[in-house]
Amino acid sequence: MYTFRDYYNNEVKFSFEDHPFSPEPKHVWVICLYQNKWLLTDHKKRGLEFPGGNVEEGETAEQAAIREVKEETGGIVTDLTYIGQYYVYGKGRHIVKNVYFARIDTLRKEETYYETNGPVLINKIPSNIKRNHTYSFIMKDHILTYCIDYIKREFVKSKKDVDV
Repeated sequence: MYTFRDYYNNEVKFSFEDHPFSPEPKHVWVICLYQNKWLLTDHKKRGLEFPGGNVEEGETAEQAAIREVKEETGGIVTDLTYIGQYYVYGKGRHIVKNVYFARIDTLRKEETYYETNGPVLINKIPSNIKRNHTYSFIMKDHILTYCIDYIKREFVKSKKDVDV
């Protein structure tokens, strides 16, 4: 279990364990890989980030993750793996979010990308991401670092797979 303060100074707890905070989280975040590149979305207000969002009524977190990737990037998920879960002790409310790793098979043009400007492919996550104003606050805390390290260990077999 990791505990730290996020971009807005909220206390965050993160774990790679199986759903330590809630069996039915209301939020998802999906770290996506498409053709050896990281697939992000350009959120209209927050900037570049991995896709994610709310779990809708009657939907599982996994279904929400697949839907959010498609809605925000046009990406079709072929392989979705649960990585971990985190709990944010916010000032106004608390949230529990599942983090997934997804391999994307196809990237389709969507008529709308909802609250985003659509897909953005990058070769490497910048080393200066915490100071880079192009990226969303969501990309600037320890969750990204922990998860990318985990993905490198568990899923990336060689530098040809992705430059992380």
